[in-house]
Amino acid sequence: MLLRHYLEQGMPKAAIARHVGVSRDTIYRWIATGQLDRDLDEEAVRYRPRPPVPSKLDPYKAIIEARLAEYPKLSAVRLFNEVRAAGYLGGYGQVKRYVRRVRPREPEETIQRFETPPGHQAQVDFAEFRLPWGKRHALIVVLGYSRLMWLRFYERQTMPVVIRGLETSFAHFSGVPSELLFDQMKAVITGDKRNEGGRLVENPEFLRFSGHWGFRIRACRPYRAQTKGKVERPIRYIRNNFFYGRDFLSDDDLNARALLWLDGVANVRIHSTLKERVADRFERERPYLNPLAPWPYRPVTPLPELQTTQTRVPSALQVVEVERRPLSEYAGITGEIS
Repeated sequence: MLLRHYLEQGMPKAAIARHVGVSRDTIYRWIATGQLDRDLDEEAVRYRPRPPVPSKLDPYKAIIEARLAEYPKLSAVRLFNEVRAAGYLGGYGQVKRYVRRVRPREPEETIQRFETPPGHQAQVDFAEFRLPWGKRHALIVVLGYSRLMWLRFYERQTMPVVIRGLETSFAHFSGVPSELLFDQMKAVITGDKRNEGGRLVENPEFLRFSGHWGFRIRACRPYRAQTKGKVERPIRYIRNNFFYGRDFLSDDDLNARALLWLDGVANVRIHSTLKERVADRFERERPYLNPLAPWPYRPVTPLPELQTTQTRVPSALQVVEVERRPLSEYAGITGEIS
């Protein structure tokens, strides 16, 4: 374009060659080959591949490739020591970058969630949250088919919390799933903090509770992300979408706002895995839930009341009668003259 402009202005070819920094023969060749008449945008720009730059590692790349072919998990440090023993004089950085580029990669396993029919299963778990007034445990229940969620924050992880919390969740769902899947909660339900491997049915009270509400107890054993992820992934969702970045005044405020968040956000969103609104799937799942029990569970073994965090108000102070005497009498007792 610049050459065409200078020629149209009448500038001599020798002056153009000096101005653009090329020889006069180059100017004549461009004109003779029709370069001035070519549309500059008619062809895409083509870049030549950059010629490889020799490196000190070149003679030893075959050693690295052979070792990784046989032992794909060898570390870059180990391979650096081996090629250095073979005569390599370069630095570790070259070896590390090359190993990262040529190391065989194992195919990533695609995690596919194990789906269940409507009303068949709900997953239950606790999650720990820290607040200015102490640690709280969120009891989370997620229906397996629709992913409809219920949660409530409690001060402790105890049997009364699990029983009363599940009853509240059943009322929220307007029905009871056929089975409940538990994992890390089995120690709480068995009542033995030391027995993380205990079976859920070893606790007679909880077995009677499940019979009263008509659900089966299922332990997630062994743990698998495909089966347990329906409740564990929502824990992260609760932290990021509801809990973080908000200030709460009390436990009552925390639980009230959690219910508002469930109804206004979590249970009406389009689920990333299902590609449907959670509420729409729940409408299809609701008829398959078992009916609610006619009354709450009445434990055989008395369960302590759920602990609530309330500010204790001191009771009325008792009135103590004090004998009053004149100061002169006290002075006489001490031997002083008033």
